Amino acid sequence: MYDLPYHKEQNPEVIKEFLKQYPFAFLAGCDKDNKPVATQVPLFMEEMDGKKILSGHIMKNTDHHKAFIHNKHLLAVFTGHHTYVSGSWYENPHQPSTWNYMSVHAQGIIRFLDDEDLINMLRKTSLHFENQNPKSPTVYDNLPADFLQKMRKAIVAFEIEVTHLDTVFKLSQDRDAKSYEHIQGHLKKQGEDGQVIAAEMKKRTKDVFPE
Repeated sequence: MYDLPYHKEQNPEVIKEFLKQYPFAFLAGCDKDNKPVATQVPLFMEEMDGKKILSGHIMKNTDHHKAFIHNKHLLAVFTGHHTYVSGSWYENPHQPSTWNYMSVHAQGIIRFLDDEDLINMLRKTSLHFENQNPKSPTVYDNLPADFLQKMRKAIVAFEIEVTHLDTVFKLSQDRDAKSYEHIQGHLKKQGEDGQVIAAEMKKRTKDVFPE
């Protein structure tokens, strides 16, 4: 991981909100032959008995499912908006360009759950992404019983006990004040990615450049 102290997010509430806002994580591990495997799934982060727990579900008998059974150690990567930053926007423009981005890496140990836990996970996931609308036809309790029975045989719920959590919120914190302001000005003129990064930078101005 890109490991510089001024690019770290130290506020646990900010990290918690980031994981909630960007739940679609890249889940990676290694199989019995040390071949890398990966998938992308939505994950929930919760505190249980003082531990950070990620939870979700995946299809059975895939390469990643088989790998996670063999090797329970894995990495979940959460990424947010990101954007190119031109060196020409710095106070001194004769410098290399870079990329601003936000990312959280969670290392952990996976544990697969039983069918009752799977039902709870599917109910929780469908309600969450349907904005807690119990009348939505696609939430778990409104799907046909025969379909649910067939579907549950093909998927499995899991929990990941997080053993290490690391962050990179690379938002030009290492630049001078004028460059920091110039970068925001240019990013505000970009699309959604640039505008979101500019807003994140603005929120941190007083922390990066305390009076």
